[in-house]
Amino acid sequence: MKKIVLALAMVAMVGAVSAQGLSLGIKGGVNMSNFYGKEVKDTKMKLGFNVGIAADYEFESNVAIQSGLYFITKGAKLSSTKIDQKVGDIKLSGTVDKTANAMYLQIPLHLAYKIDVTPGARVVLHAGPYAAYGVGGKISGKSTVKVSGNVPADQKAAVDAALKQINASTNSVNTFDKKMGYKPFDAGVGIGVGAEFGSFLVDLGWNMGLLNISRNKEVNVKSQNAHLAVGFKF
Repeated sequence: MKKIVLALAMVAMVGAVSAQGLSLGIKGGVNMSNFYGKEVKDTKMKLGFNVGIAADYEFESNVAIQSGLYFITKGAKLSSTKIDQKVGDIKLSGTVDKTANAMYLQIPLHLAYKIDVTPGARVVLHAGPYAAYGVGGKISGKSTVKVSGNVPADQKAAVDAALKQINASTNSVNTFDKKMGYKPFDAGVGIGVGAEFGSFLVDLGWNMGLLNISRNKEVNVKSQNAHLAVGFKF
């Protein structure tokens, strides 16, 4: 009996919330992220994903506040290091590529304006700030260094030591490591355009970080992220 009463109370609460213009939903999709800043050079965009709970409070006709809690992967493919090294008569050549993978919990707070197109279909324009906190990830590397020619026995130890040193630079560290990683807190602004088809949602947006996430005070690194998401509101 208690379970039935509780279920009825929850249904009543959901109905009351809906009547007040607040709707909840789920959204998820893909995103492309990168770093930017004066000292940031030769980075490339990294593919990631986003998923979370969306909240939409329509306090006036066609005007709403949009928020939610999202799990988002960001980061960047960092610049490649070219290896061109000679150990005795042996040449080592190739590249070392590093990728920063960052996982965030992010809360946006956007003002949205909805344009009626057809009955049940609306275009949504939105913009506003966001705050994010890093919860995990790795900065990892990959080496493609090759050894040219056969290594003489008397040079093998030196070549192995050189390769070990190169491979050591690819060791993974936590993205938000207090010494070698990035600062976990990020905040910035975002804009987007989306569409509502009844309960179904589509959204295309871009976020630009405004805080320096580098722990090196002499280096300025900020995040940027574009996303495409689909969703369903209850």
